Amino acid sequence: MSELGSTIKVEVKTEYIEEQSSAKEERYLFRYTITIINLGQVAATLESRHWRITDANNHKSEVQGAGVVGETPRIEPNTAYQYSSGTVLETPLGVMQGTYTMVTDDGERFEATIHPFRLAVPGLLH
Repeated sequence: MSELGSTIKVEVKTEYIEEQSSAKEERYLFRYTITIINLGQVAATLESRHWRITDANNHKSEVQGAGVVGETPRIEPNTAYQYSSGTVLETPLGVMQGTYTMVTDDGERFEATIHPFRLAVPGLLH
């Protein structure tokens, strides 16, 4: 595994979207805002993503694809890229985690880890 993975820091903020959710329909919509920070010395392009999503019923799903929100951003050293997206769960609590496949300008591929983060309806956990 490349040491480059440690040069990418991923920060996450989550938000429950109550007006588009329905407990009766077991539909809980969450928005997440991701900030990808390049702490390294070389630019890196986000080529693809791989998400693993688990809800409170232990239902697991995976999402893979090119880029994020239709883009494959190139992140220069000491800069950041931010985007927002969302997911729908059948339970009011879940966890997301994953990886971004990054590639440097000279073609070296590496994985940047997206550490597990919680999606929870406010007030659900004390």
